[in-house]
Amino acid sequence: MSANRPAAVVVLAAGEGTRMKSATPKVLHEISGRSLVGHVVAASRELDPEHLVVVVGHAREQVSAHLAEIDTEVRTAVQEQQKGTGHAVRMGLEQLGGGIDGTVIVVCGDTPLLTGDTLTGLSRTHAADGNAVTVLTAEVPDSTGYGRIIRDGASGAVTGIVEHKDASEAQRAIREINSGVFAFDGQLLVDALGKVRTDNSQGEEYLTDVLGILREAGHRVGAAVAGDHREILGINNRVQLAEARRLLNGRLLERAMLGGVTVVDPASTFVDVTVTFDQDAIVHPGTQLLGATHLGEGCEVGPNSRLTDTVVGKGARVNNTVADRTEVGEGALVGPYTYLRPGTRLGARSKAGAYVEMKNAAIGEGAKVPHLSYVGDATIGEFTNIGAASVFVNYDGEAKHHTTIGSHCRTGSDNMFVAPVTVGDGAYTAAGSVITKDVPAGSLAVARGQQRNIEGWVARKRPGSAAAQAAQSAAAKTEGES
Repeated sequence: MSANRPAAVVVLAAGEGTRMKSATPKVLHEISGRSLVGHVVAASRELDPEHLVVVVGHAREQVSAHLAEIDTEVRTAVQEQQKGTGHAVRMGLEQLGGGIDGTVIVVCGDTPLLTGDTLTGLSRTHAADGNAVTVLTAEVPDSTGYGRIIRDGASGAVTGIVEHKDASEAQRAIREINSGVFAFDGQLLVDALGKVRTDNSQGEEYLTDVLGILREAGHRVGAAVAGDHREILGINNRVQLAEARRLLNGRLLERAMLGGVTVVDPASTFVDVTVTFDQDAIVHPGTQLLGATHLGEGCEVGPNSRLTDTVVGKGARVNNTVADRTEVGEGALVGPYTYLRPGTRLGARSKAGAYVEMKNAAIGEGAKVPHLSYVGDATIGEFTNIGAASVFVNYDGEAKHHTTIGSHCRTGSDNMFVAPVTVGDGAYTAAGSVITKDVPAGSLAVARGQQRNIEGWVARKRPGSAAAQAAQSAAAKTEGES
């Protein structure tokens, strides 16, 4: 194991988070596509620790199940009663067998802005300085509620941490605060935790007391100052949750823009941490990019679009669209006001136009569904054009059925394709047709009743109406012209 690779990372996620006022455990609230604890686990994984253990307590079944979904190698330890941070770390180390040879990093499960780079810097400082414990600190504009870092006036060495509740007026004026993130010598940590007392205002085992215990024993206590104090922000209510989301979203958009993406209005654009981009993609205002969405080179998305787990091909255009688990091919056109549901695959240079909804549909290269149509459970061949106001009737009340339209077909407006049905290559269908039988390749299908005009019906059935008067005037005008 390298000097900078921790033996373990312990994530503290046992608290109830009552100030969130939510049935959802605090650490499971999400920002930018991950839970709070999920962000911390992802940052911790960048250290490549030998062990990663999350200490759970409140709603532990729910939190443990979530952790198993996002990281199968995470171990959990249960803190039955919330008796303080020191007690929580003891529970985590007991899950690992107690004897830890190497560095132990302790982080809080509600700090989603913490980065792997900052944790790596902490670990390197800890190893380089030969510290028994190294605390990650930050200078903050307002230190209310945080533990204050107490330093020796002459040497600047860390002599202790005083919790806000226990701090004097002079100590509360200190702006350097404890982030709740530490690097410890594992063996010294285990020994010191056994000496932590509970004679404080909360009657809890404070992890911060370990610093004083180790210092009194003659061990070196150091600090690493975070480059950006916002990284250590903890989440205790929904106002702080929204602020963290704003900060993280700004960080993600900045990374995208520096990588060659144009974001027209970052203030109205939201992305998840799992979204990826190719160079020269353009994102217009009012757009949300969620999940495993990927934007290809030179594509344009937005305005006012929400894409979830969707791949947009090179040079495609997606305008005023909601898309979920879909593929948009190279050079394809989508929108405006289009809904692409799961399983939809648009081929290269195809089109899903205004007020079109698609579900589980494969649209071939160059094929077009331009207007006002529903395409569900269907395959449409290359270079086919579907007329406006067409409906693929895929559901019989019990089961879904498939429709296949061949290549180079031309279907009329206001068609209904009653599945299962197949229209062969090069076939045409007349406007207003209800297609219930297969159409052979190269055929014209006409499936509508013969038109019959009943002369004088309005005058007889709607006498005195505006329609009757208009018809009478038209008849008089025609008679005068003849």
